[in-house]
Amino acid sequence: MDKQTLIEKIKAMAAAPSCCAELKAAVKNYFDALGTANEKSAAQNLIAELEEDITTVEDLVPFAHSETAVQIFGAEGAKKFAAHADELKASGAKYCDCGACAPGVEILNNKEILLG
Repeated sequence: MDKQTLIEKIKAMAAAPSCCAELKAAVKNYFDALGTANEKSAAQNLIAELEEDITTVEDLVPFAHSETAVQIFGAEGAKKFAAHADELKASGAKYCDCGACAPGVEILNNKEILLG
């Protein structure tokens, strides 16, 4: 993967409705620092935030079955979300596959490109 492809993944991750405010802020800081002396430091901060925010399937399943999920997604939406989380676990997936977590995992798997 090259840096431009990774940048596109970062943009997609930040645009996902499931991307939290702290991660969006880290992405903004990274893009603001691109091409400057602060780029590597901003990349390190982005990576640290990603490591904190990516949801494991082990954490996803209980959340998907929680009352909080019902409040967020509604009863029917939470039911579908819980079924999807259960399918992920059954398939052996390690991480959530939402629009923020899936590219986040790819970014972490290629973090040396950001740090290079």
